[in-house]
Amino acid sequence: MDQEIILTAQDLEGLLTAEDQSDLKRLEATYSQALESFRVLAASPGENTAHREKDKIIGLYNQMGKTMQEVTSKFPQVHVYPFETPTLLHGEASRLIAKLRDVRTGHDEFVYYIQRAYELLFNLAFGTTSSSQKHHLIVKTPVTVPVQNFAVHKIPDVDSQIENSVMCVMLRGALLPSMILSKEIQENSSTGYVTPFALFRIKRNDHRNQADMEYILDLSKSFFSWDDLRGKDLVFADPMNATGGSLVTIVKYLKEKDIRPKSIKFFNVISALRGTLNVVRALDNVTVYTLWMDPVLNEKAYIMPGLGDAGDRLNGKDTDELPRNMIQLLGDYGPNILSLYRSQVRKIEKTILG
Repeated sequence: MDQEIILTAQDLEGLLTAEDQSDLKRLEATYSQALESFRVLAASPGENTAHREKDKIIGLYNQMGKTMQEVTSKFPQVHVYPFETPTLLHGEASRLIAKLRDVRTGHDEFVYYIQRAYELLFNLAFGTTSSSQKHHLIVKTPVTVPVQNFAVHKIPDVDSQIENSVMCVMLRGALLPSMILSKEIQENSSTGYVTPFALFRIKRNDHRNQADMEYILDLSKSFFSWDDLRGKDLVFADPMNATGGSLVTIVKYLKEKDIRPKSIKFFNVISALRGTLNVVRALDNVTVYTLWMDPVLNEKAYIMPGLGDAGDRLNGKDTDELPRNMIQLLGDYGPNILSLYRSQVRKIEKTILG
């Protein structure tokens, strides 16, 4: 059996309609105007010039936001946090994304804001459930005078939506976000359901550009159970969706092996519009949830303005000579993370070690 499955940029490009391509070109043209203002600001101009260029950027970003909202509104399976939530909540998401983008945000803060981002994404997907069913949490508190105290909390019953889920990990940068989302599922389940994990080693060929990119699924370094995947709700938590190529590669491979998921949910902190369009055009029964949408990609298929390499900012960089495997990566998260996500760590270790 082939140990590598490869999808190319050309496979993705053929998915988009003429209307999709026109929408993307509109955004690229607007963003190119913003790039000119970026160049002026980067040169540290005088106060009047800086003020003028910042005003231009604000106007261009407002324009791009309206365009992206207009485009995504055509797809009921796409949910973008600022486009669907009350205006009152937009500031929280915007400040959070600003912190993640900031070059001054260090590792510990970056992990903290990623955790917060996935809490918001979970609520976007499940917190607005139309179900009127609730279940009660009865919690033993530390208060024992005059007797042991208990508290009752009523929360939405989302068991039917989450307790068939399997966390599918793409790339090493998606490991911790997948653990975070699995923990959210566990905490919102009335039974404390801990998702199974399927681990896929997939990477982009970084020697190529967006136009000729390859997505390479390495089966020899992937760990999963066919039975865990068959007929399940597959959940993918990749913090960045640039092109959607990794997700499409994995799902198409599974379908070729007669794995028919009940549903596919794709959670991103930031997604490029192109990546979102690729996903919904390529895959049936998929729903995309993104906290923030960015307009364009550069020639290396990195999101602009983006936030850099989310995997490196979460995990630190590997050396080419000594790349870490998943078990080593878990160990490097440290005792605080391992303790907080201990149920998820056990599931991952069991998946890898058998």
